[in-house]
Amino acid sequence: MRGTTRLPRPLHPVAWWLWASGLAVAAGATSNPVLLVALIVVAGAVVGARRPVTPWASSYGAFLRVALVVLAIRVVLYVFVGDAGGSHVLVRLPRLPLPADWGVRVGGAITEEGLVTSLEDGLRLATVLVCIGAANSLASPARLLKVMPGALYEVGVAVGVAVSFAPQAVASLGRVRRARRLRGRRDRGLAALRGMAVPVLEGALERSVDLAAAMDVRGFGRTGDVRAATRRLAAALTLAGVVAVCAGSYGLLTSGAPFLLGAPLAVGGSAVAVAGFATGSRVSRRTRYRPDPWAVPEWSVAASGAVVAAAFLVASHAGLAGMDAASNPTAVPDVPLLALLATAVALLPAVAAPPLRLYRSVASVTA
Repeated sequence: MRGTTRLPRPLHPVAWWLWASGLAVAAGATSNPVLLVALIVVAGAVVGARRPVTPWASSYGAFLRVALVVLAIRVVLYVFVGDAGGSHVLVRLPRLPLPADWGVRVGGAITEEGLVTSLEDGLRLATVLVCIGAANSLASPARLLKVMPGALYEVGVAVGVAVSFAPQAVASLGRVRRARRLRGRRDRGLAALRGMAVPVLEGALERSVDLAAAMDVRGFGRTGDVRAATRRLAAALTLAGVVAVCAGSYGLLTSGAPFLLGAPLAVGGSAVAVAGFATGSRVSRRTRYRPDPWAVPEWSVAASGAVVAAAFLVASHAGLAGMDAASNPTAVPDVPLLALLATAVALLPAVAAPPLRLYRSVASVTA
């Protein structure tokens, strides 16, 4: 019997970010708490199934905690200074007298409708943060920088520091907590947090800056012998494309926006940005050692994120019942079937992405 061992390969980092971006776009297109919670559950299930054993993989738990803090802050802001719309008053707090034309209240009535609205807004932002955390824990920041288009090499060092800061902070927190435990000191609670904050931030920044220095030493961002006109054309195309994509994304996420401010501008801006990236790639020529492949698993993962985003945007612009939760008056929201099926499609990466473990297959059996 003769067997072969095939080493698993990690999924392309761009595929993970496209999938997570699709979930984030879907979260921005609805305020239905059922759908938002479903997106969080789907992101957690995929992370649990395909998270690698790496220092940055543990950053997902940190993003979950940050999402809970954001949700709590949104509710607290409503309780003390939010708009007290609605008729069902839950409690009345002492109110600070302010001029009516200021449009701001401090204290006063807390209504059921306003509280539910603040929970929905906070949950939407929390879901977006969870999607970003999923991409951070699944995709390697260093491998993501390897595939950055040539037109963006100049900002690659800054992006490297920004992208790697959160995972490095989580890894630094683990090291500091283990060191405190070995010294017999507490590693939980507010008292321990005061002693760990500075070492954690210092360690994360130091490792991020080390990554930037290593990129700079290896020539990351160096420009080749290209005419100045080509550089200016690449910069202009890239800037125009990015601005158009941002404006088109706003039009897609806003139900009342004009049609030309939505999909046409986003598609046109993407085409212009791709042209800018292609032109800018000639500015910095470099070879890649063992480039990440883009195969069927990458297409499947990226397509699942696109399907989720498209389904939620279509359902939102079509005005399907349940995309916007009923908070005035408060009622149990309907769940659109289209959005629910799209959320199930988002689970595809848990199966389509290659498993990150060694496995052995029998290639042939010989007598």
